[in-house]
Amino acid sequence: MTTALITTVKERCRMCYTCVRECPAKAIRIFDGQAEVVGARCIACGNCVRVCSQQAKRVAQSIDRVDHLLAGKLPVAACLAPSFPAEFTDIPYGQLVGMIRALGFARVHEVSFGADLVARQYRRLLADRNARRFIATSCPAIVGYVERYHPELVGALAPIVSPMIAMARAVRHLAGEAIAVVFIGPCIAKKAEADSPLLSGEVSAVVTFPELRSIFARGGVESSQVEPSDFDPPHGAVGGVFPIGRGMLQTADIQEDLMTGEVVATEGRIHTFEAIREFAAGDLGARLLEALCCEGCIMGAGINSDLPLFNRRRHVRLFAAERVRQLDTQAWNQAMADLDSLDLRRRFEPNDQRVAPPADETLARILRRLGKHSIEDELNCGACGYESCREHAIAIYKGLAEHEMCLPNTIDQLRIALKEVEQSKEQLASAQEALMHSEKLASMGQLAAGIAHEVNNPLGVVLMYAHLLLDESSPDAETREDLQLIAEQADRCKKIVAGLLHFARQNRVIRAESNICDMVDRLLKVVQIPRNVSLRVNHELNNPAAQVDRDQLGQVLTNLVSNAIAAMPGGGKLTVRTAGDTERVSISVTDTGCGIPEENRQKIFEPFFTTKHIGKGTGLGLAVSYGIVKMHRGDIQVESNADPNTGPTGTTFTLILPRDVADDSADEPKGLLETDGEEG
Repeated sequence: MTTALITTVKERCRMCYTCVRECPAKAIRIFDGQAEVVGARCIACGNCVRVCSQQAKRVAQSIDRVDHLLAGKLPVAACLAPSFPAEFTDIPYGQLVGMIRALGFARVHEVSFGADLVARQYRRLLADRNARRFIATSCPAIVGYVERYHPELVGALAPIVSPMIAMARAVRHLAGEAIAVVFIGPCIAKKAEADSPLLSGEVSAVVTFPELRSIFARGGVESSQVEPSDFDPPHGAVGGVFPIGRGMLQTADIQEDLMTGEVVATEGRIHTFEAIREFAAGDLGARLLEALCCEGCIMGAGINSDLPLFNRRRHVRLFAAERVRQLDTQAWNQAMADLDSLDLRRRFEPNDQRVAPPADETLARILRRLGKHSIEDELNCGACGYESCREHAIAIYKGLAEHEMCLPNTIDQLRIALKEVEQSKEQLASAQEALMHSEKLASMGQLAAGIAHEVNNPLGVVLMYAHLLLDESSPDAETREDLQLIAEQADRCKKIVAGLLHFARQNRVIRAESNICDMVDRLLKVVQIPRNVSLRVNHELNNPAAQVDRDQLGQVLTNLVSNAIAAMPGGGKLTVRTAGDTERVSISVTDTGCGIPEENRQKIFEPFFTTKHIGKGTGLGLAVSYGIVKMHRGDIQVESNADPNTGPTGTTFTLILPRDVADDSADEPKGLLETDGEEG
């Protein structure tokens, strides 16, 4: 059967992978972040239904089929599983049977008698002292698992029907073939068993206990409104404890002797499937393995009780003990004798769902994609629902899992993505800052050009006449000192105006092959270095060649070296360093001066900003340098410390320039302002 009995409500699925973890058959496929039950692989154990806290697993309903049967012409018999006392603790069993009859069922039988029949068959099976080993087949989920994932063990499945099928055959033996049988129990896998082609027509429908409650509610059947009734004979005996772990052994009077080890009984997801694997490997050493997928049928996924395990056991045990005390032993023996010849055999067929594991290289490739490059990377944390990273990788190969299920790897990828986003954010902020700075420089350049052109000509007249008057005055004239002051300040104004024009002018970079190291050495020979300043030059360029404008770059370096010297009035160390790689060259100028305070670092490239005393600087040097570097398509970076408490003070300016630019004319960065008028 390939149609899944269990489906996922995608809107409720929260991708917690609990269902993957709890599925012993690994029949859960994660696709596009959603859990899907693969029908062909599913053994209908219901573990995924039971553990899903979001109620995202939906079990196929049989209510409509039961309604159809009850509305048909054939009489319908209800067969109630012996685990019902663990579910209907609020309804006395007599009232419950009466309610079932009120729905329209012609007969109501207890499956505990079918369990008695099955137990007798197991007793006879073990009485035959042949060398064969068997796996008990009362649990349909176990049968489904063996057929799919251990098809080599199909021959070891005990050829005996389950209590459900045994009771259905007994009912037809007693009431005739013209009757429909509905099984009511706690097991979802019973639905799959009833629909098996090998058992076609044995059971007409299977409903779980919650479905029975829904049928009661739809029909308006309440316990207080019906007459109490007993089950139709034959009544069950010790088979009432069948749904409890090891209940089959007690019913069959088979001892799990730990000394002989001929019989091994186990239940629950972990131990059961481990026992099957050991049985397949020949390590179990037992003639009979009695295994239940759940911790007894009382813990099946088709039961809706809030009671814990041992409380459920108590309810079933007390009811079974009371039924045995009230049992008409003679009638029971007669019924067992009458049905001694009832055929309780069945056969099984392999339904191999195994997928060959991937080759080592393929597995290693998948693990690498999961971030598992070595054994140490395989955390085996189980967050993906698989017990190990390798099992997860194999599931990916089989198409059952996705790479994104690995939580540690996903977290690592998120960290990398967040780091990249943070870097992008910083780059964007830097670009925005550079853009704002450029816009500010452009506005100031336009203003500076206008002022300079208006002031330059009258300033030239003032300067000319000041010098004429100074030349005509005698050395001892009272006005000579005033005239000298006018001339000096006019000269200073002329330099400021020249700086403004240079700052605002459109400058084009004229690149030429240059030796960066030689250029730096020549410049440092021209610059006057004070005696109290020591100079150190480090050339770390393997290839000093670069396409730059020597004159403009020399102006930038002159400004940086002059500023560095000015920052060390009491002396210090000046270091000039060249470095680079195949794409870029860098020139850094480092001083051990007072440093630039944090609040001033955002302003140093603004025109007219200076920390020098009045008359010592115009505040245009770094602004002009910034423009020249940007026209070279480079960058200028600043690192500085002005706080002696945090370390040595000083400043480093670093120019980063491309070695070569293919075409300057296509997209040469423009100056701050194009001017075509005279400068003075």
